[in-house]
Amino acid sequence: MNEPLTPWCPLWCLKAAAALLLAGLALPGTAQMRREAVRNGDYIVAVINQELVTAGEVERRTEQAQAQARQRPGARLPPEDDLRKQALDALIEERVIVTHARESGIKIEDADLDRAVQSIALQNQMTLDQLRERMRTEGIDYGRFRANLRDQMMVERIREREVYQRIRITDLEIDRLVDQQRAAAQADVQLDIAQILVTVPAGASTAELAARTARAEGALARVRGGESFAAVARELSEDGNRDKGGEIGLRPASRLPDLFVDAVRPLAVGEIAPALVTSGAGLHVLKLLERRDGAALRVAQTHARHILLRTSPQLSAEAASRRLAEMKRQIEAGTRDFADLARQFSDDGSATNGGDLGWAGPGQFVPEFDEAMNKLPLNGISAPVVSRFGVHLIQVLERREVALETKQLREQARAVLREQKFDEAYTEWAKDLRARAYVEMREPPL
Repeated sequence: MNEPLTPWCPLWCLKAAAALLLAGLALPGTAQMRREAVRNGDYIVAVINQELVTAGEVERRTEQAQAQARQRPGARLPPEDDLRKQALDALIEERVIVTHARESGIKIEDADLDRAVQSIALQNQMTLDQLRERMRTEGIDYGRFRANLRDQMMVERIREREVYQRIRITDLEIDRLVDQQRAAAQADVQLDIAQILVTVPAGASTAELAARTARAEGALARVRGGESFAAVARELSEDGNRDKGGEIGLRPASRLPDLFVDAVRPLAVGEIAPALVTSGAGLHVLKLLERRDGAALRVAQTHARHILLRTSPQLSAEAASRRLAEMKRQIEAGTRDFADLARQFSDDGSATNGGDLGWAGPGQFVPEFDEAMNKLPLNGISAPVVSRFGVHLIQVLERREVALETKQLREQARAVLREQKFDEAYTEWAKDLRARAYVEMREPPL
């Protein structure tokens, strides 16, 4: 299960459908809906390939845009004619892309569509029957809802397949971004330093300065010879951190004296600066206890385990969810152990290890799994989560941050650049599709 696979349906399309459902708004109409609208006195405003856009759809989209704008504090509504034109352009673009996806042979299997609908039900904390009833009371036709969701999934697949192919990223661009990330991380580095301070009074005599220097050099020789730094600091140091073994604590480099930062920069964690550092306060023996690079050079990892029930004609997603919900209840009640249940019931290869998936970074699992896992506290157990693999029960065991290797940095930079270029590539792709499509604008009937 823990392969970096492309999801069968992106979370954005499921969330969009779920949000519209909760708002009680019908999703953009299918061909059947548009034919019904025409029969009910609506009229066609545009023909796109074999698809129609009706005036009713434009009005509904315009009303949605107005409602969303009013919810934003301080937002200024554009003139209604401008909103209506934007709505019409958006609907035409959607029809162009949907027809292109169909002509390109993109297919959404019924099983994939069923899982998408089940995910929407779970997101809204409903059963499938409750989802259908909610749609009925909101006046949303279930068949049209499924047809629209199928279109959304087709559009996302064709968009990922064709838009990303247009994006070109050079090694020079990657090098430049990695250098920027490293510079930002260096500025944001955090250091935990321990010190032994031997103060030198202002105006100290030559003899006193020599005695103070000998004391500091003696401390340096002792800790470099293997004595405990903390013990020597408690014995000799004259700063406020002596009781903590001289530890200053983890701080951003920008909040530490430049002399300290420069002295520990070449050190590995645990090493002691080879020479004394002289400041206005006196003479310092320094040890680097910890270094945390900036966020740009680190990545969060999660250690999780799961129980997977694969769906089939004999086990629906809803039935699997009920079984896993009961397992969760037993685990939380302390009557069953997560690892034992995974070994007994999980359909994943991790079952023999009690469902243990090891350490994983962002994007290693499909998004619906990742999102549920990332929301969990340590030792928390998720509600049943539907993915392309089946239905999961997830538990987070540990979290950590690790430094990125050069290869990982470059992969991360490539992904950032790809996302930065996506909008421009998508706009050009949609423009090309529209230029090749048949678009006929219609006047309102007299």
